[in-house]
Amino acid sequence: MILFQRIILQRLNQATADDLLKYSKQYGISLTRSQAVEVANLLYGKNVNIFNESERMRLLKQVETITSKETAQTVNELFKQFTS
Repeated sequence: MILFQRIILQRLNQATADDLLKYSKQYGISLTRSQAVEVANLLYGKNVNIFNESERMRLLKQVETITSKETAQTVNELFKQFTS
């Protein structure tokens, strides 16, 4: 795995609710504080590899149950930007 991917994955796997809220605002993604807390708890320490499509889709399904289908789709588009 290249260094760039490792940095992204490490940052994602250590994201806090405040980080997620900051990113959601920056990228125009609708996210409440309680949703950010749940998603951060979902991500923290799980070592989800967003560069692996099946892992990314599994994560997005979980994000969808916490937030909404639209939010999960927007997050997927954001992930695609990072992984392309």
